[in-house]
Amino acid sequence: MLPLLLVALGAAGALLLAGTVSAWWWCAAGPLLALTGLGARDLAQRRHSLLRNYPLVGRLPFLLEAVRPKVRESMAGSEAGGRPHDPSVRALVYERTEGAEGDGAKPFHGTEHDVYRDGHEFLEPSLRPVEVPDEPPVVRVGGPDCTQPYDMALLNVSALSFGALSSNAVLALNRAAALGGFAHDTGEGGLSDHHLRGGGDLVWEIGTGYFGCRTPEGDFEAREFADKAALPEVKCVSLKVSQGASPGSGGVLPGVKVSAEIARERGVPKGVSVVSPPCHRVFSTPRELVLFVARMRELAGGKPTGFKLCVGSRREFLAVCKAMLAEGVTPDFVVVDGSEGGTGAAPAEFAAGLGTPLTEGLITVHNALVGTGLRDRVRIGASGGVATGSDIVGRLLQGADYTNAARAMMLALGCVRARRCHTNTCPTGVATQDPYRVRALDVADKSERVRRYQRATVLGAGRIMAAMGVREPGGLTPDRLLRRVGPSAVRSYAELYEWLAPGVLLAEPPPSWAADWAAADPDVF
Repeated sequence: MLPLLLVALGAAGALLLAGTVSAWWWCAAGPLLALTGLGARDLAQRRHSLLRNYPLVGRLPFLLEAVRPKVRESMAGSEAGGRPHDPSVRALVYERTEGAEGDGAKPFHGTEHDVYRDGHEFLEPSLRPVEVPDEPPVVRVGGPDCTQPYDMALLNVSALSFGALSSNAVLALNRAAALGGFAHDTGEGGLSDHHLRGGGDLVWEIGTGYFGCRTPEGDFEAREFADKAALPEVKCVSLKVSQGASPGSGGVLPGVKVSAEIARERGVPKGVSVVSPPCHRVFSTPRELVLFVARMRELAGGKPTGFKLCVGSRREFLAVCKAMLAEGVTPDFVVVDGSEGGTGAAPAEFAAGLGTPLTEGLITVHNALVGTGLRDRVRIGASGGVATGSDIVGRLLQGADYTNAARAMMLALGCVRARRCHTNTCPTGVATQDPYRVRALDVADKSERVRRYQRATVLGAGRIMAAMGVREPGGLTPDRLLRRVGPSAVRSYAELYEWLAPGVLLAEPPPSWAADWAAADPDVF
């Protein structure tokens, strides 16, 4: 606001001088008046929350974004590169929020990726492609013990808690889910009114803090959980065992973001940092984990119930599989979070040095369930770095049934990657509890942008599958995803990774799995 006020004062001063001193002052008054009008327009519009919070000055990032490709092309020659999403992917997300349903068109020079570098991955097209379906497929989630199965979209909103995100951001995501027919994971911060007001389908996530179903002592409160899980908006319930950005650490919400409303929702003191415990109180062994998931499903009236984890030891997950076999109980889904996943606040050392990346974690979980004969009872979700249709198809090839996205959904909300999520000073109103900044995020506009992004991305995945000659995700196999491993060598995922046969761990474990399988104990992590 200050730059706009200064410009307006300057325009008023120039007008005064033009009328009393010299007409030449109109040369200054004209541009200043134009800037004042532009700033007033920025304040009034609802499309860009950054401009509403920072009139005039907020235009600088858009200007830089407009000239960046040309500068980079002339100086560096490529738009590819960068983590977690390179500029071309971010541009694609922004384009799709505007209504571009395809993968976008690139002029003249083709791909900017080095297709001959080691590690480059690509999908295998078919000489006989098929027609793209009118509507994208969905995945039925619900095993034999589930009485209220749910049809999950191929791309959904990953765990984003109220507290980490603003009330308007949460409401916009939920309305987008209602408009687009996909699911919205609440994150571990609790089930707030903002999650419920939009009418979207919810996956209610319960973390180690048990926010939303928590006793004053910090334990799980079964009655409150059952009451909230019975709400019609709640389609699935999920137990967060660990997450990619901070596995084994528990969630963190800085005190500066713990407003009175957040404190009330979570049952914690206002203004004090909330650090969730690193582990759950309700279980301490694989068997207890499996039985608690079964109890959650019973309390939820038979709705699909599962858990989320960032994979660590393969032996530990095999121990969970042994517990499933011993108790005759399986979750309806397992969400695999890659170590490349993000979060609003976490210890810096955890970000890249702890946990299994999504590709290896996903294949491990898929193989373990296949090898124990349980895969047909359990759906697998993949979360971590998903942003494009090719990302979705790649994860389905690696063993997932559906995918979740957080960062891409935040970009669709208007996030400009200011990296101020933990400070309560997010400039676009996405990741802050500051009422002034939050009010800039227009819910109606942003929900429609998120809906457009999700639909265009899933349609993009459908186009890729059709180009591969595949009508349904079940037709995707690991041999259709290839990786360059040398100057003249390419290997498919079927060759790069071991893929277990159904039930092989119960019969004769292969040598590469035998030691972990033998060491796995359903009563010890």
